[in-house]
Amino acid sequence: MDIQRSILIVALAVVSYLMVLQWNKDYGQPVMPTAQTTTSAPASNLPDTTAAGQASADVPPASNEGSVVPQAAVSTNTALINVKTDVLNLAIDPLGGDVVQLSLPKFPRSLQYKDVPFQLFDNGNERTYLAQSGLTGANGPDARSTGRPLYSSEASSYSLNEGKDQLVVDLRFSEAGVNYIKRFTFKRGQYDFAVRYLIDNQSAQPWTGSLFAQIKRDNSADPSSTTATGTATYLGAALWTADEPYKKVSLDNMDDKAIKESVQGGWVAWLQHYFVTAWIADKDQTNQVMTRKDAQGNYIIGYTAPALNIPAGGKAEVGATLYAGPKDQDNLGKLSPGLELTVDYGFLWFIAQPIFWLLEHIHSIFGNWGWSIIALTIIIKLAFFPLSAASYKSMARMRAVAPKMQALKEQYGDDRQKMSQGMMELYKKEKINPLGGCLPILVQMPVFLALYWVLLESVEMRQAPWLGWIVDLSIKDPFFILPLIMGATMFIQQQLNPTPPDPMQAKVLKLMPVIFTFFFLWFPAGLVLYWVVNNILSIAQQWYITRQIEQAAKTA
Repeated sequence: MDIQRSILIVALAVVSYLMVLQWNKDYGQPVMPTAQTTTSAPASNLPDTTAAGQASADVPPASNEGSVVPQAAVSTNTALINVKTDVLNLAIDPLGGDVVQLSLPKFPRSLQYKDVPFQLFDNGNERTYLAQSGLTGANGPDARSTGRPLYSSEASSYSLNEGKDQLVVDLRFSEAGVNYIKRFTFKRGQYDFAVRYLIDNQSAQPWTGSLFAQIKRDNSADPSSTTATGTATYLGAALWTADEPYKKVSLDNMDDKAIKESVQGGWVAWLQHYFVTAWIADKDQTNQVMTRKDAQGNYIIGYTAPALNIPAGGKAEVGATLYAGPKDQDNLGKLSPGLELTVDYGFLWFIAQPIFWLLEHIHSIFGNWGWSIIALTIIIKLAFFPLSAASYKSMARMRAVAPKMQALKEQYGDDRQKMSQGMMELYKKEKINPLGGCLPILVQMPVFLALYWVLLESVEMRQAPWLGWIVDLSIKDPFFILPLIMGATMFIQQQLNPTPPDPMQAKVLKLMPVIFTFFFLWFPAGLVLYWVVNNILSIAQQWYITRQIEQAAKTA
């Protein structure tokens, strides 16, 4: 009977494993669209929020002092203006000069679709996600009742050629004697680029206006998330203030009320897993940061700069920096204080930061993030060796007195009070601390949690291979081999622990390896690799300590 039951259990396990593999093949693979083209996308893709006699709803509210007499646009060409650098592919809408599409050629959308770059900004193909900027206020062309300005450009496409380190794209617009140049300056290898307005007031009247810069996004899911639920990492807005260098503004916060506050310099950003977009203001100006929702339900976070006054015949320049790319802590920290905190390691960031620093240095030696995770796990395990040893010694002693515990249970039966007294006397006699196995583990938990967030949040893990079938440490193991090994190591480790005296608790603990294995099936492979290595090291250490104590007990 025992042999038949074992065979049935093994057969059931094999069938279950094959069913999970088939389900993952049929339903677990992402469906990717074909590569998006931007050469013929019309500017009308921008949501039409302009009502008769009113400025565009995309433009933040501002006091309109004086009147502007609109003139005919210089150009009627409404095709998107395409720009290509070595790290960015983007499209600019000449109506307003907004960045309406942006993809990252260095970051494929998935390993199965290497020719499809990951897309950040999109104007309605899959989601609404735009970077908008303009000039509002009394004479700002974006605040006109006839709608936003239609810029002209010398070409419909621009490219950063080999041997060139900088690319400048100028959009031009003239109205009522005022000439505007909206200048985009891109640099090789950089995900940030300058957006500047050059204003030449050749009219007979003084000019007054304010720069605004904002990010607009709908409430669609995070396309870069690699977790099973898609909600493990933060998706939402954030901003910098003098009192709070990283202030989250979630979608629920924007639903509850609009935010409006004065901030000197700083930035406003939109975060998702692995990637961030941010407008970075001039550090010397005090801006009005605000959030709001438009009529289509899109969420907007941005800022309006102080009013700029240009006398008749005068010139002035104003602008900001736009970042759209990966959460690279080094680059983000150099752009603006606090921007590196958008790599959100949670409330244990002060522990996670040095862990990531150490992981980076280990990677510089191994050149592979999988082996670097293994090496980091070993280093952390060695650092906590004394604490772990104290914990395992306590559990080994508990295991050694298990027969005496069973004798107490048989002696006192269901009398819980006498059973508890007998256990305390036994602990005292054998010099066992009941909490000795728990406290050292609790001390280590903050480090393990911080490491969890480092492996989950760091863009360096995205599409990073390890060996064999693990071609991307940021997504689940395609064959679920690592989760099954993790479950097996949990089961082995459980056998080394003392059996709880409570039968119900013992049954629950026996189910834990199965439960954890199921949860870890869809965890990123890098995280599961860490748990596997940590469990194997723990088993080796615990087995050695338990063996020493048991041998000492026999010779005593």
